[in-house]
Amino acid sequence: MPITSVEKNLDDLTITIVADFAAPLRRLWDAYADPRQIERFWGPPTYPATFLRHDVAVGGRSVYRMTGPTGDEHYGCWEWTGVNAPHSFEVVDWFADATGAPNTDLPGTHVTFAFEPTDSGSRLTTTSRFDSLEQLEQLLAMQMLEGTKEAMSQIDAVLADLAAFASDQAVEAQILSDTQVRVARVIRGSVDQVWRAHNDADLMKQWLLGPDGWTMPVCEIAANVGDSYRYVWEPVGGGEGFGFTGELLESEPPYRAVTTEAMIGLDAPATLNELTLTAVEGGTLLSLMITYANAEQRDAILATGMTGGMETSYARLEGLLGAGVRA
Repeated sequence: MPITSVEKNLDDLTITIVADFAAPLRRLWDAYADPRQIERFWGPPTYPATFLRHDVAVGGRSVYRMTGPTGDEHYGCWEWTGVNAPHSFEVVDWFADATGAPNTDLPGTHVTFAFEPTDSGSRLTTTSRFDSLEQLEQLLAMQMLEGTKEAMSQIDAVLADLAAFASDQAVEAQILSDTQVRVARVIRGSVDQVWRAHNDADLMKQWLLGPDGWTMPVCEIAANVGDSYRYVWEPVGGGEGFGFTGELLESEPPYRAVTTEAMIGLDAPATLNELTLTAVEGGTLLSLMITYANAEQRDAILATGMTGGMETSYARLEGLLGAGVRA
């Protein structure tokens, strides 16, 4: 158990939990910054969490779902109010509904996560601040402390799993539900570089090509919210191509963009694509949450070899960045 102390201060209306780990500071920070990792310990073992959104940026949001042993689902969300990577971040932690909207009928908790190095590894101090004694007592009665202790007992195993989250791992697709898939890869480059690589048409034409043997003659970027984009690929030497179009719904440079995506000429529902970029050790974690109309559409698209084409493209982008292409 990594927790070394728990202090309740009824005068300051705070609960402070201190936990020590053998892992380096940056490794501990990344476990909280990476949605693939934090969901392995945020919920107690009997109520594992799935993070549907995770913005490590001021003004960002996180949304998670906790699923019980009988299939019951409970949602929570964070509103990010402060980030000083890799030393601290602050959020307001709310209960939420299935859309991720805060449930204001229940209290929100102001939480500060402070990370510091130690002689043996790193320390995390989590301070939860409440607006009233009644609020504090209400959450204690809901077994907040017991759930937190159970959840944090899982962190050591995540920190020890270096291979699963190494920067040399290929694109992975994780099925989160019948309609949602998260695609993730660490790209060796800064967040600003990876963001520009997705918003500079000349650069995109050099790397967003999928398998060898394709060109991208049309790359019309959606620069502003409400704009449409259009991408078309053709085989080298001519032949039948394909393309996608959609609308830019949200843009928070350089860490988040939300678009719709539909194949040109195909009568099928558009997907919703939520792109998040997070700085981690070794580069930038690209996380793409894709929402499909149904499980059939999800499975049909995954069966096309989508992740293989994405891996080839991201490896090509890393090659460009390594060769000194300005991005």
